[in-house]
Amino acid sequence: MLVHEELLREFQDFALAALTVQSLMERVAQRLHEKMTRYNWVGFYLLDPADPGFLLVGPFVGSFAPNARIPLSTGLCGAAASSGQIVVVHDVSTDPRYLSGSPMVKCEIVVPIFVKNKLAAELDVESYFAGTFTKPEQDFVEACAKLVGKYLGKA
Repeated sequence: MLVHEELLREFQDFALAALTVQSLMERVAQRLHEKMTRYNWVGFYLLDPADPGFLLVGPFVGSFAPNARIPLSTGLCGAAASSGQIVVVHDVSTDPRYLSGSPMVKCEIVVPIFVKNKLAAELDVESYFAGTFTKPEQDFVEACAKLVGKYLGKA
């Protein structure tokens, strides 16, 4: 999709000049939320440096307050972190692992971000529309996460 390509180019260009990984994550979250109308909450979770059994909320944009601290054993974010695999749930009401941030959320994707083969963060996108994360959308969100992971690896 054209919008995917445009955003990825924008993120790649921004990453070249970004002063911090924080600013890159803020930009990615903001632009995904603005441009992708079904991405109702977009944010990053970072592995807690003081306690690697938890994820801490990082930069995010959306219409509800996220869970600020998530154990790796809890929720879809914990499942993605623990397994090291992308988690896509097309209808969160059918998945007992779902940790609700808002009753309006219907669909979620969580992409783990690795640096030197170790979990460093996750990109989490939630939608108020079931079935949002088709294969092309999954590929796009994964590409955004990989771009941030590449920057994290240089930091």
